[in-house]
Amino acid sequence: MNNMQTETIIQKGRVYSDPPERIRPASRGLIICDNKILLTYETETDVYMTPGGGVETGETLEECCVRELREEAGIEVKVIKPFITVNEYSFETLYISNYFLCEIVGKSQQSLTDIEIEHGAVPRWIQMEKAIEIFSHYKEKREDVMSLYLREYTVLNRLRGAI
Repeated sequence: MNNMQTETIIQKGRVYSDPPERIRPASRGLIICDNKILLTYETETDVYMTPGGGVETGETLEECCVRELREEAGIEVKVIKPFITVNEYSFETLYISNYFLCEIVGKSQQSLTDIEIEHGAVPRWIQMEKAIEIFSHYKEKREDVMSLYLREYTVLNRLRGAI
């Protein structure tokens, strides 16, 4: 599946290093059901994002996506196809976020990291238009969250146009 071409968007925050000091590849899952999208919400930081995270050693992008959705949302998914990649330059890091369209195939046990537990990460189904509206306020956020919200706003607008 890695040989499929997807659109790549370049996004640069107000503060970034070029070249970046580090590169962090990640996978994120896009799941739509009844015009709602699955997001991760951090109750302690009041931050939303699509579920996903960093690729581990020896893991494919698709395997990372499946693992992250299992860990963060407690669901088993099947990757349908790649959707979009966002190369996000923020501070000293280039975040390469690979988004995949996914389908739920079962339930699993949630397994959050210590940071996710500390931040109060919970899965939430949000109406697509409400999710886009939430992320549209990216300019009002502090720099690190602004970059994340701009990335999610861009991706969800592309997704809305594709479904």
